[in-house]
Amino acid sequence: MASSNPASPDLKETKEEIKPWVRRFARFGFMTKGTVYMLIGILTLMASISIGGEATGTKGMFRSLAGVLFGEILLWIIAIGLFGYISWLIIKAVVDPLNKGKDGKGLISRIGYLVGSIIYGGLALNAIKIALHTRSDGGDTEQTFSARLLSQPFGQWLVGLVGVIVIGYGIYEFYHGSTGTFMKRMRLAEMEKHKRKVAKHTGQFGLSARGIVLGLIGFFFIQTALSANPSEAKGLDGALSEIAQQPHGQVLLGVAAVGLILYGIYQMVRGRYTHMNFGEKSSLF
Repeated sequence: MASSNPASPDLKETKEEIKPWVRRFARFGFMTKGTVYMLIGILTLMASISIGGEATGTKGMFRSLAGVLFGEILLWIIAIGLFGYISWLIIKAVVDPLNKGKDGKGLISRIGYLVGSIIYGGLALNAIKIALHTRSDGGDTEQTFSARLLSQPFGQWLVGLVGVIVIGYGIYEFYHGSTGTFMKRMRLAEMEKHKRKVAKHTGQFGLSARGIVLGLIGFFFIQTALSANPSEAKGLDGALSEIAQQPHGQVLLGVAAVGLILYGIYQMVRGRYTHMNFGEKSSLF
């Protein structure tokens, strides 16, 4: 019994030394995620006013970025940053620093974090492949993911479940954006007045817009489940293309683009000021 006590301070000290680096890496991930959405929003806005190509998702944005000066270096930075964001998602799912718990609601949230880590892991790998000039012949990430699920037992049910989860998360994002409750995630006492305004306004519009786009993506997954055709699955680029095909589509696409840009700004602010309890002495840091 006595021999275990001297070891515990050393263990605690080691954890406190390592975990802040994980936290900083995760904050960098939030900012990288925000940068990705801002770039997609800018390209989509250009498409909506006919000075660019078609509305594009992450792959198109990565390819566009690869063509600029130092673009490949930027892609590597984005990939590393996304892995930082993924690390925080995995921590939230496994360690549960937000105390979601093990009841039904808590488990759904934690499973959602794991699904998010898989999705953003795919984005990071796409960025690396494009930076390395590696061709991706496997089709869109969403279609590949759907095809793999459909090949499993009860595959159509699994794809449908993914669609329901994505729609549910879209509703969650829209609710928090429209009500402003997302501000509870921030360390408001450390934010200057103008930064609180930026976080509030960008979060309200950005989260609401992203919630609508996620709802469309989830709808496409449910279509895939009903038809058992992986080509029905569409990601962000498919959702934006669908918006563009509606009446007054270019205007709607422009609104969605501005929403994605503001969502990106919100994520960057969140990366600096969000509550992140894991490995911290203060629960408010």
